[in-house]
Formats: sequence, structure tokens, C-alpha cells
Amino acid sequence: MKAVQIVARGHAEFVEVPKPQVKPGHVLVRTSLLSLCGSDIHMLHYAPEAIYPCAPGTTGHEMVGIVEEVGQDVSGVQVGDRVLALAPGHLAMCEYYLAEMKYVIPLPPDLPLEELLQAQQLGTVIYACQRLPNLIGKNVVVIGQGSAGLWYNFQLRRMGAQRVIALDMEEYRLQLSKQYGATHTVNNSRQEPVEAVRSIIGGELADVVVEAAGEIDAINLTIDLVRKYGEILYFGLPRAQNFQFNYEDFFHKCCRANTIVGAAVEENQTSTRIALDLITSGVADAKPLITHHFPFADLLEAYETHRQRADGAVKIVIEMPTD
Repeated sequence: MKAVQIVARGHAEFVEVPKPQVKPGHVLVRTSLLSLCGSDIHMLHYAPEAIYPCAPGTTGHEMVGIVEEVGQDVSGVQVGDRVLALAPGHLAMCEYYLAEMKYVIPLPPDLPLEELLQAQQLGTVIYACQRLPNLIGKNVVVIGQGSAGLWYNFQLRRMGAQRVIALDMEEYRLQLSKQYGATHTVNNSRQEPVEAVRSIIGGELADVVVEAAGEIDAINLTIDLVRKYGEILYFGLPRAQNFQFNYEDFFHKCCRANTIVGAAVEENQTSTRIALDLITSGVADAKPLITHHFPFADLLEAYETHRQRADGAVKIVIEMPTD
């Protein structure tokens, strides 16, 4: 089968590898669609040097497909079922993926797969929001309005935030953010973000700041935007292992900061299942954030489109061959 392998920093290529053999407790899934997110770009361009070259299949983790074969000791799915298969090792950028059953979630038959696929990322946001305090009546800033930031707008409003202030340097993303619950927007390529946030809140800074971009400037900007004794949630994978951090200002803010990763290994995939219910019920609308489709053969171009945020890209879906 064909797979993609990151062979060096910034360089991925297609490789031929054996099709996985099903084994007990596992399901062989024929991949239908994948979508890209910031962690893919992190692994391709910004991960520690020691991880390169990566294993074939890197970096794919947002995937849906059709059950091709079921191993012994597996119940709950059968051949031909549509499933979302979480891939904690990011090894699903290939035509077939061998998934441990505990990471496989059956999908309903009557909704577009590309929309159900977005439950993976919405699930990571719901999982991360468990680290946040009571948000009822609070003022929250979300830095970065890619697909994760948009889902944060959605979830933070559901959690009772009074204001969700979306920050991004791309106007098209800020316009989309309003559809996902942002009450205010700030284009920080045109506006000074601290003064803009103070103006929105009435002279105050944010109770909570969520960093959903991973850019080093964005990570440091959280400190400027949070009020004293406020909260910061670092969600975006940082685009460097070591960088200058404004620790003195952070120290004097006396704030509480959390990082969060690892939704795929949550027991029973509770957050992802909640996300899937929200999408299937129509409460969460995934359609507007899906902006691009690329065939698997053009994946390398898709990676670059995502990294450059080119052509109005927000969420890119990769379509696997059907024959």
C-alpha cells in the first residue's frame, strides 16, 4: 500500500509498505478521508530533530474509513462499517490503518464522512476544556482561529463565557469565527491586541486566554492578555522546543497555566464521542470550516497550503483513492 513518510525535517515522500495484517483486538480500516491540523505541520517542520525520520504513515491522525477486516476478540463493528479511528501514534497517513479497537468509534450511515471526521478535533477541544475553570460570565480570548480555535469559540460559549474574543491575523478566519460563537474579533496584524481587548472588556484584561496557534509570538502574547490571577490554556503545539519566554511578566501575573495533549488516549474516548453526538445532532456544524479538498496524491501540496494558510485555508480534507 501507499503511505506517506516524513524522512527529514520539512521533507515528506510517498513510500510503498506492506498492507497491515489484522491481529487480535484490532480492526483493519481502509482509509477514506483524513484531515490536516496544526500537529501535522508541527511534526513535519518543527518537531525535535531526534524524531526524524518518522515511521511510514506519519503524520496522519484525523481519519475515517471503512472496516476491511476484524480481528479476534473484537465486537461492536463489522466489515463494511464506517468508523472514525483515532491514531495516537499519528501513523494513519496511508491507504490502510490497523487500529486497536479501543480507538475505533462506529459512525452513523447517513451523514457526510467529512463532517463526522471533524469530531476528532472537536473532541480534542472538549477534552482540553476540562482543564478550564467555571466560565460562566467570564471574558475569554482565543488566540488563533484555525479549526481548533473555531471549535474553542463554540465550546467556550457553551460553557457560559460572556465574551469570546477571537484573535487572528487573517480576516477571513475572523469572519468565520463569528459563526462559531466569537462575540468579538481582533485582527492583531492591524490592531494592537492588548488595547483592543481592554477596549472590548471595558479596560480589563481577559479572565482566561486560550492559545490555539502554537506560534511563539502567540505563546508570549497570552501573558500580555491575561489579567492578574487569570488562567492560560496552552493548546497549540509550539513551533520550537526552546524559545524566549517572557517569564518575568508571567511570574508577576500570578496566573495559572495549563498545557494539554493526549485526547486520543482518554478512557472510552468520552470527549470524541460527545463531539460526534454534537455533530450528528446538528448542534455543531462542521461544514463551514471545511474549506479545501486534496487527493491523496497531492498531499505534499496540501501540507504547504495548510502551513502557509494559503487560499483561505482553514480545514483541509484529504481524499483517498477509491479503487
